[in-house]
Amino acid sequence: MQPLKYLGGYPPEVQARVRELIAQDRLGTVLSAKYADAHAVRNDGQLYTYVQALKDRHMRKAAPLGKVVFDGKLQVMKHALGTHTTISRVHGGRLKASREIRIASVFRDAPADFLRMIVVHELAHMKEADHNKAFYQLCTHMEPDYHQLEFDLRLYLTHLDAMREQSRSD
Repeated sequence: MQPLKYLGGYPPEVQARVRELIAQDRLGTVLSAKYADAHAVRNDGQLYTYVQALKDRHMRKAAPLGKVVFDGKLQVMKHALGTHTTISRVHGGRLKASREIRIASVFRDAPADFLRMIVVHELAHMKEADHNKAFYQLCTHMEPDYHQLEFDLRLYLTHLDAMREQSRSD
């Protein structure tokens, strides 16, 4: 039995239910029924505008964003779905900081709710570096269904892995 890498911290009964849905080839159908809405964010410019709108709505006083891009290497190389970085550069006699958010390119084709969840997650890191209580409170302030979306995103990634495995074995 192959481990469910995105669901490792969940109880065995939850993992058993997910394995059952995969065996019945129903996990994708369940997720498609729940998350049918696609998003229109297709390129880096649109992603920047989307992230900036969320930031302006919930985090007006946070430092400005310098760059927001889809990153095709992110999931494989960093084992992450999004990253936030602050890059400091010397500009004349001053130190200039630029904040960047990179979103894994898997979200280019993911349901709209999952893109919003990962953007909220990365924006929250602009204020809270660690995954602590304050971090998750900020996430749920920006997205009230954050925890459910995070779980369903893990199901979605599990489904994508199962589809890749199935296509390799065919």
